[in-house]
Amino acid sequence: MRRLALFVFLFVVNMMVCGYVMAEDGASNLSAVTGLALSAGLAIGLAAFGGAMGQGRAASSALEGIARNPGAAAKIQTPMIIGLALIESLVIYALVIAFLLQGKIDALLK
Repeated sequence: MRRLALFVFLFVVNMMVCGYVMAEDGASNLSAVTGLALSAGLAIGLAAFGGAMGQGRAASSALEGIARNPGAAAKIQTPMIIGLALIESLVIYALVIAFLLQGKIDALLK
């Protein structure tokens, strides 16, 4: 329950910062840069944390299933690898978004 509360809190803070940054009219570049930097850091941090937790649980469950029934290892391993690749793709999307936000920071600083 604590993790869920922390996640919701960080999500709400991130959404508030993103809305504030996108509503800037260009009068204050420092606040826009600060908001974008926070958004980029939170995006990649939360994605990496969530991806690591998901991959850990998926691998743990798959290895436990293989340990219980070694004959089903081939049937368990392939879907596990596909699932791990899909989880990792979500983290890569967050990395791309963080890079895009970093590009906006560079544009604002010029």
